Amino acid sequence: MSNWLDEIKWDSAGLVPAIAQDYKSGRVLMMAWMNREALQLTAREGRAIYWSRSRNKLWRKGEESGHVQKLHEMRLDCDADVIILLVEQLGGIACHTGRESCFYRVFSDNAWQAVDPVLKDPQAIYTRADKHD
Repeated sequence: MSNWLDEIKWDSAGLVPAIAQDYKSGRVLMMAWMNREALQLTAREGRAIYWSRSRNKLWRKGEESGHVQKLHEMRLDCDADVIILLVEQLGGIACHTGRESCFYRVFSDNAWQAVDPVLKDPQAIYTRADKHD
C-alpha cells in the first residue's frame, strides 16, 4: 500500500496549491500552498494548515486571527496536482483584508472592483505587521 501523500504531484519546491472552499455554499474562500507536512497535519488535526512561502514555515490558518478553517473534506483533482479543502470558516472571515473571501474583486469596466464588504477591520484582527493569516 502506497502512502497517500505520494499520489500527489508536488511542484519543484515540494508544494501543491490548495483551494479552500466553504463546505455549505461552495464559495471559494482562498488559495494557499501546502507541503507534505501541512497536508498531513491538516488531515490529522481536522483544520487547514498551509505552508507560508513568505515566512517559510507552517501556517495554521487562524493561529493569530482566530479565523480557523475546520476541515470537512479533502479532494484531489484528476491530475493529482491541486487540493480542494471543503471547510467551515469559523468567524466568517477567510481574507486578511477582513472579508469573507480573498476573491472579492470583479473585473468590470477595465478595472478590478471590490464588490464584497469588509466584515472586520484588519487592524482589529491582527497585531503583527505581517498580516497574512
